Amino acid sequence: MDYAYRETVTVAPRRYCFRFQRVPAMERHYAMIGVAYVSEGYPLYYDAVNEKGLGAAGLNFPGNASYAPEEAGRLNVTPYELIPWLLGQSEDLGQARELLEQVNVLDVAFSAQLPLMPLHWMVADRTGAITVEAVRGGVRIYDNPIGILTNNPPFDFQMQYLDNFMNLTRDPPTNRFACSVNLEAYSQGMGAIGLPGDLSSSSRFVRAAFTKLNSVSGETEGESLSQFFHILGSVAQVRGCVSAGRDRYMTTRYTSCCNTDRGIYYYNTYENSQISGVDMHREDLESRELVSYPLCSVQQIHMQN
Repeated sequence: MDYAYRETVTVAPRRYCFRFQRVPAMERHYAMIGVAYVSEGYPLYYDAVNEKGLGAAGLNFPGNASYAPEEAGRLNVTPYELIPWLLGQSEDLGQARELLEQVNVLDVAFSAQLPLMPLHWMVADRTGAITVEAVRGGVRIYDNPIGILTNNPPFDFQMQYLDNFMNLTRDPPTNRFACSVNLEAYSQGMGAIGLPGDLSSSSRFVRAAFTKLNSVSGETEGESLSQFFHILGSVAQVRGCVSAGRDRYMTTRYTSCCNTDRGIYYYNTYENSQISGVDMHREDLESRELVSYPLCSVQQIHMQN
């Protein structure tokens, strides 16, 4: 996440009441854990995973996100409600998709102080992933075979853009330039020459996809965690490299993942590279009260002597 606003790792137990603008409240639902900004006792989730192993994340989508007025005959859900509304009642990706096919993303803000963010979403479980975009003309749902989402441009363009890089490989390159010229690789990794290295969202999409799809993880939880943070580290925003105006810079504020089988949410922050975790199942999931943990944002260093 490169944008952030006093976020916390927040558990919504099964009996926490989610109230929505136009659809019925959920007085009981699947428990969920994720990062949220809690305002007036309401968790505005950036990303979350429910106890059944279904997850969703909202990413910035400026210039393309288009929300709509209320529409009769549709499920009118606001952008800030979409994640808890979906995860609260969907057991898997199939159920989530059925609901999303009936959704109208409603142009209603949480409050005057918290206007709507232009978002699109990735929804995933262990079987696969989809991308959801509310654009002019309605809600579009795309199969997401690579399980990657960045910001702009729209997802269908991002997938087509990958065609430009189909020749990249983890293996040493072969000479296709000219058979009559003796060309040899002089370094490891030359099969990936042409992989974008800039910090635009489209280039980060390609780089994350190449890194994820070619990475090899070990068998243990610890090895999987390490591999995950290395993959996302390949597209992290380093403070100072991208200006956001007025002496502000794009910065990867936190990086997170969740073991969807165990309900453990892991993260690190820009200032604290140590991995921290919150286990949803150590909380009272029959409670009516949110449980929130501020992110550990001060560097923690393990001294060996």
